[in-house]
Amino acid sequence: MRDVDHRLLSAMRDCGTDPRVAAAARALSFSGEHGALWLAAGLVGAAVDRDRRDAWLRGTALIGAAQAASMGLKRAVRRPRPRLPARQPLVKTLGRYSFPSSHATSAAAAAVSLGALGSFGRQVVPPLAAAMCVSRLVVGVHYPSDVAAGALLGGLTAGLGAKWLGAREANLRRASCAGAKSLQGAFRG
Repeated sequence: MRDVDHRLLSAMRDCGTDPRVAAAARALSFSGEHGALWLAAGLVGAAVDRDRRDAWLRGTALIGAAQAASMGLKRAVRRPRPRLPARQPLVKTLGRYSFPSSHATSAAAAAVSLGALGSFGRQVVPPLAAAMCVSRLVVGVHYPSDVAAGALLGGLTAGLGAKWLGAREANLRRASCAGAKSLQGAFRG
């Protein structure tokens, strides 16, 4: 697995020799630091789409939770960043560890949580999230397995969090309806 990881990373990093590809990968890497792009998108969505403000804020919270989970796992695993003999990374990193990719984690969480909020989210967020994941390979700071694990962690965190929030809201609605029926009965009696 390690050899495949290394060969795939080398091939992707070679794509960064094209100045346009390198510039795009650097921009994605910069904007995705600590999930900033996705968190900002969620907050802007909440400010603009008042009808679904709560859903935007929950989606943003799920992205933050995924980012935190990734950072915790990264500190536990402590896999060093890759070093390619012929190619230097195109960006500097804030941390020394690479597994899982936090950029991929927050991107996948955004694809799941913000992608569910209408056609714009479904059409824009998942392709941009995929580009963010690929950018981490092009800039040479993650192995493909780091990115895959990050994407899986982000998707699972957002998916499970959304189910939990949905179940919690359904329970609150049922309790609210039961309380309202009790009050109706009290006023009738």
